[in-house]
Amino acid sequence: MADPTVLIVEDEPDLANLYAAWLRDATDVETAYSGSEALDAISKTVDIVLLDRRMPGLSGDEVLSTIRDRDLDTRVAMVTAVEPDFDIVGMGFDDYLVKPVSKSDLLSTIDQLLLRSTYDTQIQQFFSLASKKAVLDSQKTEAELHASQEYARLQDRLNVMRAQLDETITELSDHDAYRRVCRDLSRTE
Repeated sequence: MADPTVLIVEDEPDLANLYAAWLRDATDVETAYSGSEALDAISKTVDIVLLDRRMPGLSGDEVLSTIRDRDLDTRVAMVTAVEPDFDIVGMGFDDYLVKPVSKSDLLSTIDQLLLRSTYDTQIQQFFSLASKKAVLDSQKTEAELHASQEYARLQDRLNVMRAQLDETITELSDHDAYRRVCRDLSRTE
């Protein structure tokens, strides 16, 4: 199997080049130093995008929206100094890392995103929502979480999706691939 292709989108060239050096042994790496460069570089061959959220010109949020509008089957991890707020609930990323990040953080995230991409859309959506909940849980106080309608809707969506996944897994339990998914899901909880 060929190495996955990772597009690093970071407006600080030194940081983008550092990430690229960290990932070069495990992935095929491309770099873009602006949002517009990212949109020129993104294609169906890119498996994962590591995307800075705050960039001059075209922001990471806008790049993410365009990636999703193009209906590309790529996983996107926001790698940013922007502390997450409840606005992330409606965003189409798959994971969110707050800088500074380590080499092991990036490699672990890439491994997880590659694993998720082998699962069907329903499970990918579940993991995306679970990642958003996890980042908000780690960054917000209990009072902030309880006061947020977006967070309450997120929890409701996760509960509904968990029930749907349980139903799907039960229906498909005779298939080996879904048995592996069940084992993987039980390990993450």
